Amino acid sequence: MPLIKLSLSLLFTLFFTNSVYADQLTVTDGDTIRIGEERIRFSGIDAPELKQTCLYQEIEFNCGEFSKNLLIEKVSNQEVRCIRESKDQFGRTLAECFVGKESLSSYLVREGYAFAYRKYSDKFIADEEHAQSKGNGMWSMEFLFPWDYRQQN
Repeated sequence: MPLIKLSLSLLFTLFFTNSVYADQLTVTDGDTIRIGEERIRFSGIDAPELKQTCLYQEIEFNCGEFSKNLLIEKVSNQEVRCIRESKDQFGRTLAECFVGKESLSSYLVREGYAFAYRKYSDKFIADEEHAQSKGNGMWSMEFLFPWDYRQQN
């Protein structure tokens, strides 16, 4: 029986997780990375679109690019580990990715540059409430939620 458990654990690790260093991945936007040909979309969150802008003290600010750059900075020179969950309707792998023990999704939401995607998950609602209460990131600006921005553009 212990051999079976070990084998199942090994299979799970091989097929559902992988670790890569930052130089082996490309950050596409604030909630998507690419490892080789595989596009990985962070499940449970939604970050602003690359062309999406916000208003900060009446100055237009590209919050989509900032979200992407925040993720680039976070993974720079780090090992990134992803736990795959499923595929979305666009063929992207849905996963939660980590640097060390820190969830990149949780980090982005707590910093205020991504949002809990309540339509699909309630996992990051507490992180969003934290960011909102502290006025972190986009919570200190005038903005549209990414799903509203996509609907209007």
